[in-house]
Amino acid sequence: MTPLPTVPSPAGGRPAGTGAPAAPARAAPLPPPGDHGGDGARVAAALGLSPGEVLDLSASLCPVAPDPTAIVSGHLDALRRYPDPAAATDALAAAMGVERSHLLLTNGGAEAIALLGAEIGGQVEEPDFSLYPRHGGPRWRSNPNNPLGTLADSGETAGVWDEAFWPLATGTWTRGDHLRGTPVVGSLTKLLACPGLRAGYVLSADGELIERLRRAQPAWAVNGLVAAALPEWLERVDLPGWSAATSALRSRLAATLRSRGFAVRAGHGPWVLVEGAAGLRARLLPQAVVVRDCTSFGLPGTVRVAVPDEAGLAAFTHALDRALDSPGEPGP
Repeated sequence: MTPLPTVPSPAGGRPAGTGAPAAPARAAPLPPPGDHGGDGARVAAALGLSPGEVLDLSASLCPVAPDPTAIVSGHLDALRRYPDPAAATDALAAAMGVERSHLLLTNGGAEAIALLGAEIGGQVEEPDFSLYPRHGGPRWRSNPNNPLGTLADSGETAGVWDEAFWPLATGTWTRGDHLRGTPVVGSLTKLLACPGLRAGYVLSADGELIERLRRAQPAWAVNGLVAAALPEWLERVDLPGWSAATSALRSRLAATLRSRGFAVRAGHGPWVLVEGAAGLRARLLPQAVVVRDCTSFGLPGTVRVAVPDEAGLAAFTHALDRALDSPGEPGP
């Protein structure tokens, strides 16, 4: 597949009736990809837009989760008191069907990884998520693999499992490896589509390990909005429904890209990989659409496109066609 070059921004605004992002005049140089995606706000600033006017498909989140602002706005009084994660921990344990003493709520999956990594160390077999420890110790594995999207076979083992995308991939909360002696980390911010709030967890049947991690955790690490809103939030979670809807949208996204000549790898995560398309990110940026460059995963020339909702898929399709029709090489 021929790499796609950077092209100038075509003139014109938001097409009527498509929901597609505008193709604005550039306000500043377009930013290079960050290490972890979520580049929408920086791209918006460069294009002179608000973040909401950019379709950010560089961050892989549940495309059908309810609007987090609608839920959190009912709990703003939590800002006036110190957070207490007890009720939220109880609610999450009940939703997951796990022992409360086996669960530690954290400030996002990143804190869960940092706490457990500092305690037991770790290493990986590449490619895998860049935040895992790589200085020796038990093997950390994401399930499904991040970035490949592949689910581990039932008999496969690890020293630590990361199930950040497991619920969306399978429609269930956990594979249950914590009951077999393997710690598990997870990220509610992926499932609930609220990366700005930060909510994650460590799951382990080793109560002493959970207690050591709790003591190592900074005071008030879990913010008050998460602590207050999570019980209500979890009542709205429909894992089987969300998983099925995400799978259907992923299939449509993959078909859209394949029909335009791209080589697509669609696994079980809320994203697809587009191989041999090093210039696709640069080609889409002037259309106010951001996809993730996978060089930081050790996959140069590959981009990852998060699964959007219905409106986002229509917007992405329109922007992709505009990008491919703009001056320069016509396609993949």
